[in-house]
Amino acid sequence: MGHAGFPDPGLELDMKFTLKDPPRVFEVKYGDGTIQMKDCAQIQLEPDEQITFVTESGGEYDVNRKSWGFYATPSLNGRLEHFGLRPVLLKNRINRYFLVLVEKGKEPDFERYLDVEGSKVVCWMDTTVRLAELEEKLG
Repeated sequence: MGHAGFPDPGLELDMKFTLKDPPRVFEVKYGDGTIQMKDCAQIQLEPDEQITFVTESGGEYDVNRKSWGFYATPSLNGRLEHFGLRPVLLKNRINRYFLVLVEKGKEPDFERYLDVEGSKVVCWMDTTVRLAELEEKLG
């Protein structure tokens, strides 16, 4: 493979990893200004392959490819909770909905982000109780 992220060149993977060097840089509106985002890589998974993203604090976020699509998150009230990631459904100022993961302890940063972006929390989906309430409301 010859990539620093894969120390064993004999490692057999169906996954295709393409590093974007240099990364594609683009601007995203943020409040009244913009921020620069960097698109650093592309990963193509085959069915039943998974990649795991990690945080500095040890949190893990998995994406799993299936023949029918993807598991976009690990279990909302299991693995995410265990790794300190709180799933939240939010709505932005142009009525687009997003599922985001907030690191425990970073809620003040998230609240500032919501204020700047003009977004609002639709619901927190980080506990079994909250998910059961949501399920009951949706019938």
